[in-house]
Amino acid sequence: MSRQTDTHLARALATPEFTERFDARDWEALIGQARTSDLLGQLAERLRDAGRLESTPSQVRFHLDAALRIAALHRDSLLQELAVIGDALQSLDQPVLLLKGAAYAVAGLRAGRSRLFNDIDLMVAKEVIDRAEGALFRSGWRPTHLNSYDQRYYREWMHELPPIEHMTRGTVIDLHHTIVPPTSGHIPDAAQLIADARPVVVPHCADVFHVLSPVDMVMHSACHLFFGELQKGLRDLYDLHCLLVEFSPEAGFWAALLPRARAQQLEYPVLLALRFAQRIFGTDIPDAVATECRTRLAARPAGALTDHLIDASMYPLHPSSDSPWRRARRQILYARSHWLRMPLHLLIPHLAYKAFIHDDGKAA
Repeated sequence: MSRQTDTHLARALATPEFTERFDARDWEALIGQARTSDLLGQLAERLRDAGRLESTPSQVRFHLDAALRIAALHRDSLLQELAVIGDALQSLDQPVLLLKGAAYAVAGLRAGRSRLFNDIDLMVAKEVIDRAEGALFRSGWRPTHLNSYDQRYYREWMHELPPIEHMTRGTVIDLHHTIVPPTSGHIPDAAQLIADARPVVVPHCADVFHVLSPVDMVMHSACHLFFGELQKGLRDLYDLHCLLVEFSPEAGFWAALLPRARAQQLEYPVLLALRFAQRIFGTDIPDAVATECRTRLAARPAGALTDHLIDASMYPLHPSSDSPWRRARRQILYARSHWLRMPLHLLIPHLAYKAFIHDDGKAA
């Protein structure tokens, strides 16, 4: 009987030697899973670093080499775009934080290597966000959500403004003033996050960009994954795994992680991040931290049910790893993500509006 393929991608990313005895069916499943998860470039990178890229079948090597070339083009485009954005925002005379993929790439982190970039996430202090938006408008970016409801939804309730898109190049920017929606009930100290951020250098660009400190970067990555819809759960968890591996040797990192998350009212997503990174990728976590993580999660109501639901999001949306039951659990997670971000008195009218009204404001 042939082996199951549904965990191929996670296992290959964690241990590239796992692919040593792959047959054509295994490779087909692995490449399909990596492509649907936006992890094909990272998979190629892992195989190359482990010395296994040369020994892959020629048909597989074609896809892996192409993914590396496409990722290199994405990185070049990102740096060119950041140079323009840096010039546009230089007049703020305030730190501009890069978040998520752009931050990982510019900071030279493993999580930023050979990845694709769909948009650029920025964060500035709330008191200057209107100035930042105006500066980007003057440089060619325009809002993508034009109806009054969406404008109000983002500006009053969310942690970011409506996405803006460059009118000629199509680059999309998400401009944040904090890292989680204020309506979630979690109110991290955004000013402290900005104050502790570290400067980074972008070639041919004004010195305006910063990235979150290592502890805050892990905390934000965990929030992005576990307060979101988990549509690309495995990709985002792999980011967290890479961050934890890279930051682990830094003095004081592990001692500071959970206390910082607790102080910023964001301990829960960090606990989930540690649990699932260790479970899926075998991330090395100090025994004392792992024990504290298990204890705190066990004390939460419905912890086992939440684990069961989240587990479904860690399988790629590919026929070799998907099932009707996993799709059903993802739908529950979708509802859960909205409930975590908004109280019911806002959530119910919001979902009703989205269900019955088109984006142009007309009734469905």
